[in-house]
Parts: sequence; structure tokens; C-alpha cells
Amino acid sequence: MPSKKADHMTPEVIAGDLLKQDVEVIVNAWNRNIFPWWLLLPQGVSGAIKRQAGLAPFRELSGMGLIELGGARITGAGKLPYKAIIHVAGINLLWFATEYSVRQSVRSAMQIVAEKGFVSVAFPLIGSGSGNRGKDWSKQIMLDEFAKIDAAAAVKLVVFQE
Repeated sequence: MPSKKADHMTPEVIAGDLLKQDVEVIVNAWNRNIFPWWLLLPQGVSGAIKRQAGLAPFRELSGMGLIELGGARITGAGKLPYKAIIHVAGINLLWFATEYSVRQSVRSAMQIVAEKGFVSVAFPLIGSGSGNRGKDWSKQIMLDEFAKIDAAAAVKLVVFQE
């Protein structure tokens, strides 16, 4: 009998709001954690998370030190109804997303999802906002990277739409 191999992932791509997804965890497109969070005026995904979750996840994140480019860290979800937030360093010090930083952010976040046994996760388009890249560019790279990953978790890729 042939052994069953995990399926390569095909995320559900949806237009909507990351913070309204029915999943266990969400991903925050963050930076390398070099600047104190209180000095930054988070925009996009991070700004929405900060407004709705409160400051607790960002205070927790600030104690974790430098995040390697494409790395990920997990924090509590603050006031949001999720089990956790996975923060990925999707942009470099020049506030620019690269193909490497986006691909590595996807891999790093999915590694945490697998290690923690989460069954569902929602991602924003990494690098399309503060990373100064377009939505189509980010979506194409992320979908290509997800296709290379074996995972049991259900994945949503949320293209922001009000």
C-alpha cells in the first residue's frame, strides 16, 4: 500500500478583512523589530491589528529582539478572538519586500503553524503595503511558495477589501 504524503498546500484566496476570518491564528506582516513599536505608526495590517488587539501583542513582540529577514515570532492575540498572532519580518531595513523576504516569511510562519498544531491560519499579502510591492506581485510569490509546502492546516490568503 503506498504511503500517504501530505498534500501540497493550495490556500483559499479571498477578498476581505484579515481580522474577520474564522481561523485559529492570523499572520501580521511586520518588520525586523529594530525600531521600538511605539515609535512606529503601524499602517495596513499591523495598524488594524494594533487598533483591534490592543498593545499587548506588540509589547510582547518588542521583548523578542531582532527578527531575521523572513523570520517569524508568535505572540498572544490581545483582544482579538484568535489563539495567537504570528508576526513575520517581511520587509528589509529600507521598508522594501524582496522575493526572499516574502518566501521566507511564508515558510517561517507555516513552520510555527505546524509546530504548534494549529488547524487554520489566515495570511495577508506580505510586502504589498509597507513593503512597497503590488498586490499581484505578493500574491504570485506567496501562492508559488505555498505550493512547495506540505501542510495539514487550512490556509486563507486574504486580499484586503473593505
